[in-house]
Amino acid sequence: MSDRALSVVRAGALTTVQDRGRAGHAHLGVPRSGALDAPAAALANRLVGNPAGAAVLETTLDGCALRPRGTVLAAVTGAPCPVRVDGRPVAWGAPVRVPAGALLDLGRVTAGVRSYVSFAGGVEVDPVLGSRSTDLLSGLGPAPLTDGAVLPLGPAGTAPPPSGFAAQPAPPAELLLRARPGPRADWFTPAALALLGRARYRVSAASNRIGLRTEGPPLRRALTGELPSEGLVLGAVQVPPDGRPVVFLADHPTTGGYPVAAVVDTADLAAAAQAVPGTPVRFLMAQGA
Repeated sequence: MSDRALSVVRAGALTTVQDRGRAGHAHLGVPRSGALDAPAAALANRLVGNPAGAAVLETTLDGCALRPRGTVLAAVTGAPCPVRVDGRPVAWGAPVRVPAGALLDLGRVTAGVRSYVSFAGGVEVDPVLGSRSTDLLSGLGPAPLTDGAVLPLGPAGTAPPPSGFAAQPAPPAELLLRARPGPRADWFTPAALALLGRARYRVSAASNRIGLRTEGPPLRRALTGELPSEGLVLGAVQVPPDGRPVVFLADHPTTGGYPVAAVVDTADLAAAAQAVPGTPVRFLMAQGA
């Protein structure tokens, strides 16, 4: 039995395998998927000497616990959380050597939402359409982790990992989303578009990997008819019948029938992945919008 594997002792609330995702398959109805906080996932890989696109684990709120069969180098980034090896505190945001059979435990986050744990060699589950990512909307890729599951690891590289801690942005106290008008901005009244740019929304507890839902003042539509289903992109701000904007994230559908009032700059979506429910949200509309 290979020692390049790890057992899931505690899967946590939602832990999935993620890499850079399946970009380029929207015409087949396949969402992008991939790590919601892509910079944090790439950093976790760099800390253990992996390529930036190697598969990592993305945890949600309460972490997970894993037991490698062989000694492995690991790193935890993203939302800060206590990290322990066999009950002993170890570094977050730095390479950590986990002995064979030891328990690597990621505790509940102290800020933010999603933590990322990488292993030298990467998580080597079978790829689907060129990616190892779990897609919660379509069901492609490996299922979310369950207790007792075994995950294979790839061969570790020979490059030495960087030393010291890696600086990481703090989870947002206020989520500022730069945006530009969307393809259906004309379906909303001028007052509604102005409201989108000045109102203070809050992150809803109903948010997930598909979309960041908001609570706050509804946007009033100028056109009330039905919109034929059309293509959607990452960062699209779709407005359902209740008028509260939804910002689409990595597992978003590739088509939809509600109007898109704006599109958020993809560079701001990593912060959206770490915004806890109740976080204030502001849409910073482009000048002239």
